[in-house]
Amino acid sequence: MDQKKRTVILGLVFLALLAFAYVENMSFFGSVGNVFLNPPLAVLFVFVHNVLVVSLILIGMTFYVGLVLNFFPQRKIEYVVLHNPRVFAFVFTLMIIFISILRASMLVYGQVFLNTLVFVILLSTPNAVIEGYGIFKTIEKTLERKMTLKALAAIYLIFFVAAVIEVGYVYLLRAVV
Repeated sequence: MDQKKRTVILGLVFLALLAFAYVENMSFFGSVGNVFLNPPLAVLFVFVHNVLVVSLILIGMTFYVGLVLNFFPQRKIEYVVLHNPRVFAFVFTLMIIFISILRASMLVYGQVFLNTLVFVILLSTPNAVIEGYGIFKTIEKTLERKMTLKALAAIYLIFFVAAVIEVGYVYLLRAVV
């Protein structure tokens, strides 16, 4: 298949998966309270949610790489992200983590309170570092066009560990509060 057609098809698949992710996200946050009644189910639930998120990032970045390589002129400005994958991966990861922390704060309190945001950030830091590393490696490897099945398995393992820790934090918080 022609690379341009492949990129267009990947873009359409990405759009379809964005719609699916929206539905999954609403389902996830709508039933997360009930799921946490069973710890193994909660770990599986959080892990699957995180795998879907990182897979969507992977597909989106793959689409971006295809778009740049196949449709943009070969000028320096169009390739700035591809030539600096670590910088872009770091900045993009920070944005995702910050938005996730704000989302968690909204789930807990119904809105973002600045006076409790520091507490939520401190509580989320260990898990955010682990998930952030997984997101960073996903973006970096994809932009460098070096993603392998072994690397993807390692990334998914990172998100499994993060899911176990996240569920553990919820149970620890329930015990304390």
